[in-house]
Amino acid sequence: MALLFALFTALPQAARATRFEEEKPASASASRAVVLRGRASWYGREHQGHRTSNGERFDRFKYTCAHKTLPFGTKLRVTNPSNGKSVVVRVSDRGPFRHQRILDLSEVAARPLDIVRRGAVSVVAEVVPSDTPLGPTDAPANLAALATDSAVTTLAAVTTLTDVIAGATEATDVVVVPAPIPTFVVQAGTFGDPRNAQNVQAKIQALDEKLTVTIAESTQNGKPYNRVIVGQFTDKAEAEALKLRLKELGIAGLVRQAENL
Repeated sequence: MALLFALFTALPQAARATRFEEEKPASASASRAVVLRGRASWYGREHQGHRTSNGERFDRFKYTCAHKTLPFGTKLRVTNPSNGKSVVVRVSDRGPFRHQRILDLSEVAARPLDIVRRGAVSVVAEVVPSDTPLGPTDAPANLAALATDSAVTTLAAVTTLTDVIAGATEATDVVVVPAPIPTFVVQAGTFGDPRNAQNVQAKIQALDEKLTVTIAESTQNGKPYNRVIVGQFTDKAEAEALKLRLKELGIAGLVRQAENL
């Protein structure tokens, strides 16, 4: 994922939830297994029919998922090591952007992995060939090794996830992609009515059209919440400077770590 290094540089198009991207599925070479490990959550009824980041309508009954940076169309075999269940899903959306989770699965994909009942679980996700059928599948034979550091090489530094998949880094049998570097955003308000969030979004974009301003939808206790999220920075001081600039407009904001939203 490209990161911002200047105060008001916009995020790359790949990170914008409001723009659609061409699907260019990633493909792992036969000799290389690209593995992601971390927490996975799910989304369902409240997002049914909404536009995903690649432009299609979200369907909770289709085997899809959200990932922060993988190319749209990439297929992943996602396994819960605790119950040995696996599903193959296709990346169609961006996220998740909170609680240091690596994937959001559609409801139908999340159920066999016990994610719907528990909210989030630790998973192992492997990039698989683009012709792999979607849906429930067998768990990998080497699941125990993939779920631990046994027989697995973890890269301490990776230029991009795409480089790893393409084999541009040092060749190994299995590559575990490290967690992303912490980034910071300004949360410029939380609203029950999406129209209020859209008004604040428009006000901020009028200040500087290069600023990336998105609305993150979520629910809590059955109530909708719409958070206005501005920018993404590797330097917390840059986010603090933006917060002060927004304050001059009468917009109160909070600096948050993006992974903890």
